[in-house]
Amino acid sequence: MQEFSALDGLMLAGVLALWLLAGFFALSETSLTRVNRVKAQTLAEEKRRGAVHLTKLVEHPEKFLSPLLLLILLCHLVAATLLGVVAGRLLGGLGLLAVTIGQVAIVFVFFESAPKTWAVQHTDRASLMAAPVIGTIVAFPPLRLMARALISFTNLVLPGKGLPQGPYVSEQELLAMADAAVEEEVIEREERALIHSIIEFGDTVTREVMVPRPDMVAVEGRDRVADALEIAMAAGFSRIPVYEQGIDDVQGVLYTKDLMRAIQEGKRNIEVRELKREALFVPETKRVAELLREMQREKRHIAIVVDEYGGTAGLVTLEDLIEELIGEIQDEFDVEEPVVEPLPDGGVRVSARMPVDEVNELIGGELPEGDWDTIGGLVFNLLGHVPTEGEKAQCDGRTLTAEKVQGRRIGRVRISARPEVHEEGLSEAG
Repeated sequence: MQEFSALDGLMLAGVLALWLLAGFFALSETSLTRVNRVKAQTLAEEKRRGAVHLTKLVEHPEKFLSPLLLLILLCHLVAATLLGVVAGRLLGGLGLLAVTIGQVAIVFVFFESAPKTWAVQHTDRASLMAAPVIGTIVAFPPLRLMARALISFTNLVLPGKGLPQGPYVSEQELLAMADAAVEEEVIEREERALIHSIIEFGDTVTREVMVPRPDMVAVEGRDRVADALEIAMAAGFSRIPVYEQGIDDVQGVLYTKDLMRAIQEGKRNIEVRELKREALFVPETKRVAELLREMQREKRHIAIVVDEYGGTAGLVTLEDLIEELIGEIQDEFDVEEPVVEPLPDGGVRVSARMPVDEVNELIGGELPEGDWDTIGGLVFNLLGHVPTEGEKAQCDGRTLTAEKVQGRRIGRVRISARPEVHEEGLSEAG
C-alpha cells in the first residue's frame, strides 16, 4: 500500500466528473428517445427554450443515439479504469475488489437509475435541457466519425446490412398509444375511436361496406320518367342505377334532379335510358381508401360494385365510405333498425350484415373469420343451409339465432350473452 498523492486526487476527481457526465448522458438518452416529433413540434410552437434543437434531434434519432451511447460507454470505462488504478495502488487486491463492487452500486443507483427515472418523470423538462448540449456534442466531427466507423464495423461482423428501413411505429403500437392517451386524458374517447377507424379504413375492402345486390333499388331502362321518380322518392335516394337485361347489366346511373327537370319540360313519359349518366364500376376487392380518392377525383357519389365474374355485387356510395370513418349518418329518409340492440338477458341482437370483426369487438368473443364477411354469412357457413326463422347454431361457446329470415336472407342474428354448452350438435331448429 502506498500513500495518497496529488495524482490520486486528480484521478478521483476525474472519476467523479466522468460519473456526473455519464449521468447527464443517461438522462439525455432517456428523455430524447421518449419525445416524438409531434411533441417536439408542439414545444417549438410554444416557443420553449431548447425546442428548436430538440426538434432537429428527434427528426433523425439515429444521428444522436449512437454517439450518445458511445459517450456513455467511454465515461464508464475510463472512470472504472482510473478508479481501479487508484484502488489497486492504495488498497491492494482485496481493496480493489471491494471498490469495484461499491462502484457498481454507486453508478447504478446515482448515475443510471436516478437520472433515467427523473427523465421519465420530467420528460419535457429533461429533453429541453439536454437537447442543446447533446446537439452540440454529437455534431463534433471526430465523435461522429468514430461512431459511424464502429457502426460500419458492426455491420461487417453481424449478418445483414444494418437496420431495415421502414416505419418506426406499427399500427398496433399506434393504437396502443391512442388508448394510453385516452387513459391519460390527452385525447377524447371520440378522437381515439376516429384514430381506430382511420387505421382500419386502410384495410377495408369495398365488399365490406357496399349495399348488397338484393338491397339495391334500381330501375329498368324502359321505365318511364314519372315511374322512376316515384321509385326514387319512395326510397329516399337521389341516384339509382339503370339496367337493361337484368341487374347484372347495369348501364348507368339516374339522377332524380334529371327526372324532375324532365317532368318540368313535359317529358314525363320518355324512357329513363335517355337520361342515364355514365356509371363508375369498381371491383369488390378494391380497398375503400383507394375508392374514396377515386370517387373524389372523378366527382362521383355512387359506384357499382362488380364481382370477379362481372356480375353486379352491389353498390357503394360516398356516404357509405364516410360512415366507415365517422360512424352511421342518419337522415330523414333512414328508417333502418338499429345495427346493435342490447337485450335484457345480456345478449345482443345485431344486423346480419354486421362484419364479424365488429361483432367480436362488441361481445369480446372470437367468432371465426373466413370466406364470409358478415355475421349472417357465418351463420350460413355453420348451418350449411338456408336457415328457418329461429334456427340456432353454436360457435365459440355462444348460441347464434337466425331471426327475421326473409326468403333466403337473414335479417337479424341474436347472440347469447355467455358461452353455452349445447348437447345436440352444431345446430337445432328453433
